Amino acid sequence: MITVIGEAMVKLVAAPDSSLMEASPGGSAFTTAIRAARLGYPTALMARLSRDSLGQFLRMHAASHGLDVSASPEADEPTMIAVVGADPDADCMDSLYFRDTASWQWSAAELAWLPANTTVLHLDLLDCSVLPGSTWILRAAARQRNRGAIVSLNVAARPAVMGSPTRGQLLMDRPVKAADLITTSLADISWLYPGRGAEAVARLWLAEGPELVVIACGYDSLVAVRKSGTVLYRATGLQPTSVTEFAAAFTGALLGGLHELSEAGTSIEALSTSELASVLDTAASRSDNSRLNLATAHH
Repeated sequence: MITVIGEAMVKLVAAPDSSLMEASPGGSAFTTAIRAARLGYPTALMARLSRDSLGQFLRMHAASHGLDVSASPEADEPTMIAVVGADPDADCMDSLYFRDTASWQWSAAELAWLPANTTVLHLDLLDCSVLPGSTWILRAAARQRNRGAIVSLNVAARPAVMGSPTRGQLLMDRPVKAADLITTSLADISWLYPGRGAEAVARLWLAEGPELVVIACGYDSLVAVRKSGTVLYRATGLQPTSVTEFAAAFTGALLGGLHELSEAGTSIEALSTSELASVLDTAASRSDNSRLNLATAHH
């Protein structure tokens, strides 16, 4: 199955024409896992979900969308909360309450719950770089990689946690070396590496070990850079949507494609250029279906 390790949070958004705040599930890993499950792929979420009422809300929401949450431990720490701006297309957080919350307090014992039949392991950068949990996550990823699982890393800029681009770059050293695939966006690269081109940054990462870097350039195009030096440009053909929504939907669909490759015994390195193009195009197409399915479910 696909296993996603990462943070889960509750987002608070001011309700229109009201003094109330609307709560919704969030977190890159949480949302990506739901997208993969909605497409029918067997997906396990490994998130430290608090015993508090918000954590139970997240657990119920994940299970209701078909995620296996049996490897998500109950945590004593509180749930991480993000206060999001009123503009849904702004893709920004006004405040992120993350210190001493449940998401990043992993222990070695909890990581031992990782499903033995994992074919694709998806990680978020912060979970792999914030102590104390990062040490145990990276060790678990190394074990899975050694047994043949594909390790995917999502690189997202989180200024509230990283503080500065320089510190963000330092946090990336070990996680990048642990991955076969890196997914990110042009906006994230622009914050982490101001003034540097996306392809140049991708090659910097590829020199550390990964086979492939996939960069979302908004919602309508993708750039894929391989260790071999090949660069692919793909148009998604999707309707306008927020970058965050597209990233979660596309990544979920891409994880499904990697799962199918792993089941077929094919590695990322072994893909021809045309085969890789097909994987990316299929993921873009499925991500559109994922967004539509999720909207229907909410309706």
